Amino acid sequence: MEPVEILYAVFSITLITSGLVMAGMAVQAYAETQRTSMIYLSIGFTLIVAAASATTISAFVSDFQYPRTLLTVNYFVTTLGFVAVILSLYAE
Repeated sequence: MEPVEILYAVFSITLITSGLVMAGMAVQAYAETQRTSMIYLSIGFTLIVAAASATTISAFVSDFQYPRTLLTVNYFVTTLGFVAVILSLYAE
């Protein structure tokens, strides 16, 4: 494995871990406050994590053969996640 691939994997794992922590915190906040905005926030972070993890796994499985497809799907799902995060700011 090349150094850039190792860095990619490390940064992906860091993003996935921090995103799951934030999603978990949003779920915990929802359990305490019953605010709908926390559900949107949790969904947003979960979608962002899903995009990052699916892209990383797909990139290594396909040996980085389809970068345009990987990035297009990544940006689409990540954008949906950020839309959910934005919705959380306007909920209620």
